[in-house]
Amino acid sequence: MTKPKILTPAGASFTVAGGGYGLEMEALEKLGAEIVECPATEDDFIKAVDGADAVYAKGMRISGRMIEAMKTVKVITCATVGVDYVDVVAATKQGIPVTNCPDTFIEEVADHAMMLLLATHRRAIEQDRMVREGRWAEGRPQLLNVPRLMGQTLGFVAFGRVARLVALRARAFGLRMVAYDPFVDELTMSMLGVVPASLDEVLTQSDFVSMHAPATPDSMKMLTTKHFAKMKKTAIFINTGRGPTVDEAALIQALSSKQIAGAGLDVFEVEPAKTDNPLLSMPHVILSPHNASASARFDEARKRRAGQELALVLSGRWPMSCVNPTVLPDSGLRRWQPYAMERGPNS
Repeated sequence: MTKPKILTPAGASFTVAGGGYGLEMEALEKLGAEIVECPATEDDFIKAVDGADAVYAKGMRISGRMIEAMKTVKVITCATVGVDYVDVVAATKQGIPVTNCPDTFIEEVADHAMMLLLATHRRAIEQDRMVREGRWAEGRPQLLNVPRLMGQTLGFVAFGRVARLVALRARAFGLRMVAYDPFVDELTMSMLGVVPASLDEVLTQSDFVSMHAPATPDSMKMLTTKHFAKMKKTAIFINTGRGPTVDEAALIQALSSKQIAGAGLDVFEVEPAKTDNPLLSMPHVILSPHNASASARFDEARKRRAGQELALVLSGRWPMSCVNPTVLPDSGLRRWQPYAMERGPNS
């Protein structure tokens, strides 16, 4: 039996722990599979993909042209939650499942979103700066203008896995919660103490607006000038989802004109953020470098999950998580899961 060949771009990875595929191979070793690297360019990838059984994307942009060259590929695996660097439409057209890690490190992202909410609300960075700069007496007067957190409204734009975990955390702080998500049933929201609402209701009622929409063709620049204009002037905007879902120029204008009061951002329209981005010099904006998912278990968990997904497909079974599950019935893969999954092939 020929060894399954998994093609991956050399060096294209979100990892901070160095190279090697030992964690992925824990699930793949029994299949005799091999992971083969190719230069991380479109042309080199197309030359190398002939005869490959799977593609381990690792953060490199996988274009429609690259997918057209995948004549023998059974799966494209991403060791991330987002798959916006893969042309999923092209993969679906070609009948190739695209897998991700939708539940591996979402606790960390929810923690980070809550951290940004609390830090912006209590002006943590500004207060720290006051102490360091000898402006001790300015701290209390600033916070005397900040309302108590309990009883304020947190609004979610999209209510997927991360948003639901944020809701669990926010409930302990006594926040009222509303959410807009046309793809989530109302019962899922109400069971978490969240009131289903329209997008306009979320924007106009919320003291904090937390953005969780994934990057899809339909969600690009989902929030623009007209949306920020509907928010309270005291509102704080949080985004731990994807930068391109927000018109960043509109957000900058809303902040600079004091249409909204502040922001906590882990993601940007262009990453890394450019040094001349006005967001970097705004006092009531807290920023982090798209690392909300990071923790000591980040690399190990996602690499093991990627290996598991690759092994499932290469052994003829449905993956655990698939962002384009319509391809699975005609894929020749066997459905094996004994219970329904909230998201993915059995949803």
